[in-house]
Amino acid sequence: MIKEYFQDLISLFYPRICLACGNTLYKNEHMLCFSCLYHLPKTNFHQFEDNAVARQFWGKIDFSSAASCYYFSKGSKVQHLVHQLKYKGYKEIGSYIGELYGKELKNSPLFNSISVVIPVPLHPRKQAKRGYNQAEWFAIGLAESMKAELDTTTLIRAHSSETQTRKTRFRRWENVKEIFQLTDPQRLAGKHILLVDDVITTGSTLEAAGHELKKTPDIKISVASIACASH
Repeated sequence: MIKEYFQDLISLFYPRICLACGNTLYKNEHMLCFSCLYHLPKTNFHQFEDNAVARQFWGKIDFSSAASCYYFSKGSKVQHLVHQLKYKGYKEIGSYIGELYGKELKNSPLFNSISVVIPVPLHPRKQAKRGYNQAEWFAIGLAESMKAELDTTTLIRAHSSETQTRKTRFRRWENVKEIFQLTDPQRLAGKHILLVDDVITTGSTLEAAGHELKKTPDIKISVASIACASH
């Protein structure tokens, strides 16, 4: 009773809000209100081998499967959610969505053999400035609910890159094509890897990371993200 009183008092001065719509959360809601939890635009791409995200990589790199949890559009609740994760320090929303989405991926024949989850790394300077890697927090939740290993050391970003915002697809690819390196390729040999990022737009960053991972013998790579651009 006393604990609930203090929680109510804290909420009065520091209200708990839904990170998608901004409404105040009820006691039994966490990170997202029930309305957003059930009405944010899910893609369900993990159920289909042929989907809009997978097609982005056809003819460029042989990913086994590709999926995103939500559709992303300008001014949407999903954009607000990603902004809270990426720029406002709400890193826990990444792991929360990862846990939810990981349960769905684990039940998909396309993703249920994954044994290692690897987030697209940030350059150490950029990560130090931001304080965390948003893709890594998404990966933490995925690995937990998929009962997979989280690997944040084998794939590294050896060179810094400019922001990808407002670049054409070709310029995005030129910007990232040689920035990743593997510290121990044999560690991933013969495994099914899930390579993850926060948002897929052109897919250039995942493509570049995937080409580096492909240097590993007998590796199988799938990709996933919190959101993808809706077309």
